[in-house]
Amino acid sequence: MSKTSASILIIEDDDSIRLGLSEVLSAHGYQPQALADGLHAVDTVVENEPDLIILDVMLPHASGYDIAKTLRRKKIFTPILMLTAKGQELDKVVGLQAGADDYLTKPFGLEELLARVSALLRRTQQWASNEAPPQPTLLTAGPITIDASNHTISHEGGLTHSITPKEMDLLACLYARRNTAVSREQILDEVWGTDYLGTTRALDQCVTQLRKKIDTGTNEHFLIETVYGFGYRLRLAD
Repeated sequence: MSKTSASILIIEDDDSIRLGLSEVLSAHGYQPQALADGLHAVDTVVENEPDLIILDVMLPHASGYDIAKTLRRKKIFTPILMLTAKGQELDKVVGLQAGADDYLTKPFGLEELLARVSALLRRTQQWASNEAPPQPTLLTAGPITIDASNHTISHEGGLTHSITPKEMDLLACLYARRNTAVSREQILDEVWGTDYLGTTRALDQCVTQLRKKIDTGTNEHFLIETVYGFGYRLRLAD
């Protein structure tokens, strides 16, 4: 996927921000489309299949959280970069829980925006071209089954969770080095990209969400362990 073919849907109700994002992305070779509210956001994604979505949290008719949740329920895993003006940790956590892959707090610099857009698109391209770390399409460990093709985690009792592309990338990174400690820096470089400008907080939140989807209370076959002061380890029992 080249910049000239990458389509980006901007859903932002602030006219100046929406227009500014469209102009900047267009000037950098992307193909932006813009909506001013959340009313037809899901239908637009289904119809046009953008490569990436820039999604504001506070929108008329439907919040960014609701849009993200609806897309993930429909098994649409287009990468989502969520924008929030509040800058509070809780808003970022809720965004990640809703299915966002990354977030930016307003006001943000254009270089940071472009870096995050590039990183998200690059990860999508790597998955499509099989450049991502190797992992099985279907992995069963104890009561847990992970289906990479459908982006789901299923439990023996029937409970199934959708997982986002970022969560899938993180699982692939850890699975490729299963039962081995992986540093936060290495994970960020591989999953978020070498041009990622944020902190390790996004990684920690992503791990937290994955653990909630994996945890059964008795599962000891598939665990994401914290290696304090270093990173994480995927412990996979035989």
